[in-house]
Amino acid sequence: MNNGKPNWWSRPSSTPEAARIPSPPPSGDADGDGDFPLPAPQQAAGAEVSDLTDPAGPTVPVETTDGAARHEAADASAAPAEPTVLLTKSEPPAPADEAPTAHLPVTGGHPADAPPADAPPAPVSESPGVDTTHAAQPAPQPLHAPDEYRTPPYGEPGPWAPAPPVQRPPAPVPPQQAQVPPVPPHPQPHPQTHPQPHPQTHGQGGGLPPQAGAPWVQYDPWGAGGAGLPPAPAKKSRKGLAVAGALVFALVTGVIGGGIGAYVERNGGLTTVELPQAAGGDTDRAPDSVAGIAAGALPGVVTLHVKGGGSSGTGTGFVLDAKGHILTNNHVVDGAESSEDITVTFSSGETARAKVVGKDTGYDLAVVQVTGVSGLKPLPLGNSDNVRVGDPVVAIGAPFDLSNTVTSGIISAKERPITAGGEKGDGSDISYVDALQTDAPINPGNSGGPLLDSKGRVIGINSAIRAAGGGSGDGEGGSASQPGSIGLGFAIPINQGKRVAEELINTGKATHPVIGVSLDMQFNGDGARVGEKGKDGTASVTPGGPAAKAGLRPGDVITKVDGQRVHNGEELIVKIRAHRPGDRLELTLTRNGKELTKTLTLGSSQGT
Repeated sequence: MNNGKPNWWSRPSSTPEAARIPSPPPSGDADGDGDFPLPAPQQAAGAEVSDLTDPAGPTVPVETTDGAARHEAADASAAPAEPTVLLTKSEPPAPADEAPTAHLPVTGGHPADAPPADAPPAPVSESPGVDTTHAAQPAPQPLHAPDEYRTPPYGEPGPWAPAPPVQRPPAPVPPQQAQVPPVPPHPQPHPQTHPQPHPQTHGQGGGLPPQAGAPWVQYDPWGAGGAGLPPAPAKKSRKGLAVAGALVFALVTGVIGGGIGAYVERNGGLTTVELPQAAGGDTDRAPDSVAGIAAGALPGVVTLHVKGGGSSGTGTGFVLDAKGHILTNNHVVDGAESSEDITVTFSSGETARAKVVGKDTGYDLAVVQVTGVSGLKPLPLGNSDNVRVGDPVVAIGAPFDLSNTVTSGIISAKERPITAGGEKGDGSDISYVDALQTDAPINPGNSGGPLLDSKGRVIGINSAIRAAGGGSGDGEGGSASQPGSIGLGFAIPINQGKRVAEELINTGKATHPVIGVSLDMQFNGDGARVGEKGKDGTASVTPGGPAAKAGLRPGDVITKVDGQRVHNGEELIVKIRAHRPGDRLELTLTRNGKELTKTLTLGSSQGT
């Protein structure tokens, strides 16, 4: 194929293929530009050439093996000024048995588009069964081997074909792709040339070799919006950014606000805390309220500290008169031997020594006196006979040596026969009390303190409490199992206390009312039975005494006193001592199964 004309090729041939193609000699053109003359188009036998003025556009005829003409549409964008030229190559005559080759259309081009002079000629493929224009000429060979990178609709362009006339701005390179350096633009093709885009270009520029690691995409210049190209990254909406910013701001402010709230809750705020408080007002209270009663009575209540006989104790008392007489319980001062053993403390904190004026074991009452003290405030005395169950009461004392303690409650019962004492074993220290029962808390140390009514008047002297162990006890000694107040407190009625206090102040001794009989304390029946014999074998009914004058006999069982039922001898003693000597009593008794009623006048005996 050394005919002095350059060969067209679409892509570089591989090494074996290039070795088979001889290199063409340099062109002998006088101009030295490497151009070569083109012979006039000749119509091959059996080939049809379409009209170049066809409105559908110029076509390139290609003869097939069956002699039929195939028309390929040319680029619609190419100018129809010059017709397409059909080019065949001249070769030596082919052997008789060799089939002629088909004509290959070649388009004219700009001289700048010609391949270099030293490029090897492209191999020419032969197609049997195709007629040639001159029988003496050898079968024409294809200018290049079939290209596996063909891209419709341009047939079989080479990879180094010029870029299409339609140019679009290059798309931004994705971050993951390598940056492609800019390539100088190719010269514009001749108007008659058909644009030959690169079959597989990278991006939109065309004519660029594929980059390493870059994806191959199929380029379609007629596609809308650059079809076949990687989609351009979507622009973020400003509205979405604003929403995201607002969410971040809300999250940050929420965290900061929560931290401030937690700090305020744990540390009590950022400033000094000032709590609301009611303004100062009137501190006066109604006289009949608990506060009013306590305010009026506390100056007249005292605390007694007594020592002697190897022991010490605490009790309570209240002022009887301006002379310094103080009423308290006998068991509070019983251990004192002199005035040096008793200390009196007033509600103001002032203290003084006191001496015993008189005391009585049977009534469990005692009177002491302080001297050299001014400003004493005696408490008014009420009438215990007017007290009714349910009346409100206030107790003041020093329970467990807690001075000036005020408690309140009601009268829960009246005329409760109780006995207290008995530590000596001979009965000489037993007291019999027809007591007022209250639920106002009374504890050890309250003994001798006042029990006040709603008008602040003394209606009783707190003396004993019911022990949780089942026995009765007083406020200072009492039962060993006594744990404290259980709501059963007992007070000596003030009417009885007034009489005994007057006797103790006037004579130093108190008198007891008596009926003149000795009782059988071992009797288990209902009522108080008169014994067969008295103490030391004497007569059980004192001759000439109140009982003898009324006709009582040994063995009689007394069941009622002034209509009130008695169940044992202790209750009978309590009922009798609730009266004064000289009072008349009506006794109901049983003798030999018969019930009898006797009336007698109470006698008197000297107390101890």
